[in-house]
Amino acid sequence: MKTTYREAMRGAIREAMHRDDRVFLMGEDVGHYGGCYAVSKGLLEEFGPERIRDTPLAESGFVGAGIGAALGGMRPIVEIMTVNFSLLAMDQIVNNAATLLHMSGGAFNVPLVIRMATGGGRQVAAQHSRSLDGWYAHIPGLRILTPATLEDARGMLWTALEDPDPVIIFEHVLLYNMEGELAEDAGPVSIDRAEVRRTGSDVSLITFGLGVVKAMQAADALEEEGISAEVLDLRTLRPLDTDAILETVRRTHRAVVVDEGWRSGGISAEISARITEGAFYELDAPVSRVCGVEVPTPYPEHLERAALPQVEDIVHAVRTLISGKGELS
Repeated sequence: MKTTYREAMRGAIREAMHRDDRVFLMGEDVGHYGGCYAVSKGLLEEFGPERIRDTPLAESGFVGAGIGAALGGMRPIVEIMTVNFSLLAMDQIVNNAATLLHMSGGAFNVPLVIRMATGGGRQVAAQHSRSLDGWYAHIPGLRILTPATLEDARGMLWTALEDPDPVIIFEHVLLYNMEGELAEDAGPVSIDRAEVRRTGSDVSLITFGLGVVKAMQAADALEEEGISAEVLDLRTLRPLDTDAILETVRRTHRAVVVDEGWRSGGISAEISARITEGAFYELDAPVSRVCGVEVPTPYPEHLERAALPQVEDIVHAVRTLISGKGELS
């Protein structure tokens, strides 16, 4: 069937609520407004205000309520409007949700799912355009998911709800309108393994979220130049599928990591380190990275575009890597 990423997410929420009476959705504008990105549109009418709960603009408060509900046996889906606003709930996420199992000696799981929109490209300026996925991937006790396809948008949520520990799902804002075909019987998917979205022999493009879409477009452009690019969709940033990362590098012997987040201290640095530690002698060239420019995301369209990784940036990085004429990144 023809659908969008937004509709796939909505279908996943609807299915979860039909499957399990303990599942409910809470967050800012998820009810009457239908969600800031229209993901929950129509769900209030279908499930009522007990299960589709509008919250105050108080991230620390309603994330804390979600943690409490999870501890009490419910299966909450907490929507934070944008990752930028999650900073107001950092204490709840990092100091409570991620640590309670450990600090209780294994007595208390926190089966909480937090959904956040992430990323730039919509001209909403610095405080609404960050990609902080890598920040959260740094935290033990959390699982970090980054669905890039319709199948993962539809299928990751239920698997996440079955996890006894907290899961954060990052949904890139520019993916919500993505259209494509989705099987009528599409259902839960694994959240443990990365996936090769395109096979290749000359270079591995390793990325996640919107980066997968851009990497696929870059691979098309490179194919016209006789360069065969493999695209690895990480899908899960914590825990990283290190085996899949090393396997693709051993096939192509070159790697370009694409991450909209900042280069310094980011997830791209972690991936590069794991490649160096595990497959150094398989490399024919240094690992290259295409990342966001280290500035607050600009508002003007041309500056925002320049600050975020684009298809042409990925293509240029591959050409440079293969030619051996560029600077180390």
